[in-house]
Amino acid sequence: MANLETVVPRSLSYGSPSPLEMVDLTDRDDDGRPRRTGTLWTASAHIITAVIGSGVLSLAWSMAQLGWIAGPIVMLLFAAVTYYTSILLADCYRSPDSETGKRNYTYMDAVKANLGGAQIAICGAVQYSNLVGTAIGYTITSSISMVAISRSNCFHKHGKSDLCHVSNNPYMILFGFIEIILSQIPDFNKLWWLSIVAAVMSLSYSTIGLGLALGKTTETGHSYGSATGVSIEDVGAAQKVWLVFQSLGDVAFAYAFSMILIEIQDTVKSPPPENRTMKKATLLGICTTTTFYMLCGCLGYAAFGNDAPGNLLTGFGFYNPYWLIDFANICIVVHLIGAYQVFTQPIYAFTENLVKTHCPKSQFVNKEHMITVPKFGSYSINLFRLLWRTTFVVFTTLVAMLLPFFNDILGILGATAFWPLTVYFPIEMYIAQKKIARWTKKWIMLETLSVICLLVSIAALVGSIEGVINDLKVYRPFKTEY
Repeated sequence: MANLETVVPRSLSYGSPSPLEMVDLTDRDDDGRPRRTGTLWTASAHIITAVIGSGVLSLAWSMAQLGWIAGPIVMLLFAAVTYYTSILLADCYRSPDSETGKRNYTYMDAVKANLGGAQIAICGAVQYSNLVGTAIGYTITSSISMVAISRSNCFHKHGKSDLCHVSNNPYMILFGFIEIILSQIPDFNKLWWLSIVAAVMSLSYSTIGLGLALGKTTETGHSYGSATGVSIEDVGAAQKVWLVFQSLGDVAFAYAFSMILIEIQDTVKSPPPENRTMKKATLLGICTTTTFYMLCGCLGYAAFGNDAPGNLLTGFGFYNPYWLIDFANICIVVHLIGAYQVFTQPIYAFTENLVKTHCPKSQFVNKEHMITVPKFGSYSINLFRLLWRTTFVVFTTLVAMLLPFFNDILGILGATAFWPLTVYFPIEMYIAQKKIARWTKKWIMLETLSVICLLVSIAALVGSIEGVINDLKVYRPFKTEY
């Protein structure tokens, strides 16, 4: 008979079990926590789910602002920087040695182990605020896709003369209701199936967008874009600068996943060492997403030229083939349902672990209630988890209803997350872990990369804020219609 003993709560990425949970001693990892089961493929699915999100739909618009020369170069540069810094970050999962050291279960744990001090609080504030912002952005994007389906069916039924105006508020509420149910999935390990479904959906709607864009490029009588994108004569010099800056934010958002890389890595089993598996998963994920990004951005730009829409799928209208566009939008919604959970799990786990630490004897916080659902089996319900996660979803839904600005929100999220979480902290942690001396060749190279990315992020943030200011001039709370 296996030996059993009482253990402390598992890591943040493993949810929030009862402090008195009984765990099989023979089925634990080197840190005494339940054995991880993640593989190269599940980690890749998590990454693809996190990376290929709503950002892919704005890339044709970004290309229109940058043009045929700068557009592809910018996307490839963002991909290269993200991959390189993700490799550095993967080595920070364990400290001080990247393969045999103590595990860091979350991004903040890695910052604490390698940098410490005030940088822990800064990291936490940036990471979790961006995770919340991403959840809001996904709520907005999913509602836009659901509205598109509704309008498409309306046009098909009543004809093109019908305005078919539709409010996105009911669809945001529906999305929030679904997320309340799925938010009761306790941890990352239980999300693998949802990530795989979401990854398939993301590839599906990206492929449909590619096919439609390719078909449209064969039509005659439309512009195929230009070397420099939207001309200064059409929008003015100042507006051209703002649009270029905003497009940088959109591209940065399209590659944002580093904020949950450590949490994903904490699901991976070993041997081989987790950082080796994660580097392969990151390469697979970045290569897959960059291929789709280049195709969607370039073909979308070729299809619509400088008039490329903020959301690629909305540019094809609502008529024919309406069923295919409806299916693509359904894929987007399903994908974002899964991506929402991937990005919010670290927030859930952090809060629940914090509360359990301060209220170790509270039955409301710690007790698990088993509920049997006929034909579906038994499920564990924690009252605090139910209340807290429901409150979080309601909050993000309400904020999304207040600020339904698609491209500008994406730009702000990308600009604020890219430099600190994708570049600065991975580089600084790597320098500290490897003890790279100041003013050496490698130190100068890493710090130069960080400064360049900081300047790009500042430019993207300024451009996106300017876009939101323009949106607010004609904005009416809870009255947005399409």
